[in-house]
Amino acid sequence: MTPFIRLHPLDDVLIARQQLVGGTVVDGVTVKGLIPAGHKVATHAIAAGEAVRRYNQIIGFASKAIAAGEHIHVHNLDMGPDKGSFERDYAFGADVKPAAPKREATFMGIKRADGRVATRNYIGILSSVNCSATAARAIADHFSRQTHPEALSDFPNVDGVVALTHGTGCGMDTEGMGMQILERTLAGYATHANFAGVLVVGLGCEANQINAWLAHSALREGDNFRVFNIQDTGGTRKTVDKGIALIREMLPRANAVKREPCSASHITIGLQCGGSDGYSGISANPALGAAVDMLVAHGGTAILSETPEIYGAEHLLTRRAVQPAIAEKLISRIKWWEHYTAINGGEMNNNPSPGNKAGGLTTILEKSLGAVAKGGTSNLEAVYEYAEPVTAHGFVYMDTPGYDPVSATGQVAGGANLICFTTGRGSAYGCAPSPSLKLSTNSALWRKQEDDMDINCGEIIDGSASVQEMGQRIFDLVLATASGEQSKSEKHGYGQNEFVPWQVGAVM
Repeated sequence: MTPFIRLHPLDDVLIARQQLVGGTVVDGVTVKGLIPAGHKVATHAIAAGEAVRRYNQIIGFASKAIAAGEHIHVHNLDMGPDKGSFERDYAFGADVKPAAPKREATFMGIKRADGRVATRNYIGILSSVNCSATAARAIADHFSRQTHPEALSDFPNVDGVVALTHGTGCGMDTEGMGMQILERTLAGYATHANFAGVLVVGLGCEANQINAWLAHSALREGDNFRVFNIQDTGGTRKTVDKGIALIREMLPRANAVKREPCSASHITIGLQCGGSDGYSGISANPALGAAVDMLVAHGGTAILSETPEIYGAEHLLTRRAVQPAIAEKLISRIKWWEHYTAINGGEMNNNPSPGNKAGGLTTILEKSLGAVAKGGTSNLEAVYEYAEPVTAHGFVYMDTPGYDPVSATGQVAGGANLICFTTGRGSAYGCAPSPSLKLSTNSALWRKQEDDMDINCGEIIDGSASVQEMGQRIFDLVLATASGEQSKSEKHGYGQNEFVPWQVGAVM
């Protein structure tokens, strides 16, 4: 096995499979200095200002002359004088392909009365505002299997009672974009198939008034959906007692379910990558993309997100859009982000993070090209705004920030009943009420953090598995997890603290 990876014949870089020392000859080029694993080495001399390619796509421009065999990273590669706004060929729909033959995989799901299918069976407690978070958590704590195992002993079909609280809900424009996003997010969770019942706890005087939210979201109270305020109930203690009593009423109904064979078309996966490294776009992301293509062939849905992390690679998605309007909507979201970062004194290349850079990623263009690989090769069927209900089947896009908890929160609000999360640096993450699978990009991470990783895609880098083989393993694991097999993060108890709605706008 070679100590390097060449991704495309026209690339200007090789990727180190292992640490390379000066004097090592790779692909006919003598390495100059030390090249860490996952980092880039120049295949030839590159003049200052010249574009540098990986995946046969531009990942930046040489900020100074680069010699053959030299390490290419933040010291000699940047976004260029135009900050990455070089011309890209959007070629709307150019790569749209005929639909794959339909396939019929099944999993053991939970059928709801309205026809939706769940992968988990929780009762959820949502807070309308930060002020009611403590009460919401106290209610959930009463049913914790860790501290009160007897509370759910008679309800084995209930996965748990979870409190999903947040830090906003007041000090904001009641008609503004921030409030609209919060309302959409809470509505998406309140109606999520993985919740058998939902309790919403408010304070009473907050900007996010529960009655206004109900009206805007077309929601009404019922046996399995109850709302109330601390101020109306008479304080924290009475609120907690009332919440406990209401959940006790819901538990028998929530427990009256069974798993049965369901079509894989009912699976909706949210695609995430966090703590990425130089291998992410070579192993875990394309392997997840292969699994996505399999899911789409079975009628399922996959949601690609994190708009700041497709920046510079959006033209690879517009080419797959089934209609020009879908591609145009994606480009409009890119332009919104350029404006949004600019008015906040930032730029799109503020991402990659320090950890990403330590792992070998240099610019957002490079990171994005690897990130879009999670979306496979299927046609792009729709583009959604944050937390909008995802109604299309197939491969779709949702506009979210690149911050993983915020992004995944929007995907789950949109209907994702499972998350697949690739990481090269290491991640500790879960996402109630939807299980989260973590995919390691390299074997070193797998060996170090196996307690948190569900599958090792580093076998692709090691040469012991192909992208397609790993994609099949991911797809099989998705079916098993959707059928009730616990992910590593679920076993650790992750999921409640990772509910983070996107906050946009002034805090007043």
